[in-house]
Amino acid sequence: MKLRPEYYRNEDVVSLAKDLLGKVLYTKINNQITAGIIVETEAYFGVKDKASHAYGGRRTSRTETMYSPGGIAYVYLCYGMHHLFNIVSSLEDDPHAVLIRGVQPLVGIDIIESRRNMPYTKGAIAAGPGSAAKALGIDKSFNAKDLNGDEIWIEDHQISYKEDEIAASPRVGIAYAKEHALLPWRFFVKGNKYVSKPNKV
Repeated sequence: MKLRPEYYRNEDVVSLAKDLLGKVLYTKINNQITAGIIVETEAYFGVKDKASHAYGGRRTSRTETMYSPGGIAYVYLCYGMHHLFNIVSSLEDDPHAVLIRGVQPLVGIDIIESRRNMPYTKGAIAAGPGSAAKALGIDKSFNAKDLNGDEIWIEDHQISYKEDEIAASPRVGIAYAKEHALLPWRFFVKGNKYVSKPNKV
């Protein structure tokens, strides 16, 4: 069942990032459907988070999508080569977001394998935000798309993890965020090979 728009309007982005583990992210491109179980996320706490693109209320053509009501895709290019997929959450003008860092291939495995040119048995096929987006065919054209539409959406398949199966750790690659770089706002499923490194608890 598709997650309803209200699900994304949660003002607590940290609990939302954790709750998204086990949810299934779908894309439909040229009538081809692919999907993966979300196994790694990071929370970004809007204007107060030094690691967030919207820190300090920054509004640019790139970040404007983050100020939408929750339930919109925010996709941007990182290092000029990797598209990263984020879920905009909370309410309008409260620019929280959850970065999807890893997915476990579930539907359309052959399509995912051809996009990534490797077998799905290799964790690297969808571990890390750039790989996860590429595996599901997500590029800049998905920016600002409604997650309740027919091109990209998330379903609840009743996959849940117990507290002791989930790790919370500092986010990756945000040293510039100073003290906020240490916040344990990255969540991942322990022992899952589709989780990016560092993945030891």
